[in-house]
Amino acid sequence: MIDEPPARVRIQHQDKARRTRLDMTDEIDSQTALGEALVDSLIRAQFRLAIVIVLIVALTLGALPMAFRFVPSVAEAHIAGIPLPWLLLGFLAYPLLLVLGWYFVVHAERNEATFIDLLDQS
Repeated sequence: MIDEPPARVRIQHQDKARRTRLDMTDEIDSQTALGEALVDSLIRAQFRLAIVIVLIVALTLGALPMAFRFVPSVAEAHIAGIPLPWLLLGFLAYPLLLVLGWYFVVHAERNEATFIDLLDQS
């Protein structure tokens, strides 16, 4: 009876095995063109989100003083004895800012998660 030799097994260092696939974090760390493109895409996405939030604040809260100036009936209106401008700017502005802040954080984290998923897929 002849014994067959055991099957050949290739042994490789763990770091070298991990380096066989394209590691996107290395692309970013070494600041290659691909790494810069990836980071630039994340920065653009975050910047677009910030611009949207700023525009919403400017168009809502920034337009109120102009409305008070050019439409005197709005500036002179009272609700429960409190002037409407005080209610809008003093009380209703803060919930709007809180909601916009929450929206920004949720979407910024979503952008970052998408970026990390893109890095992990490679």
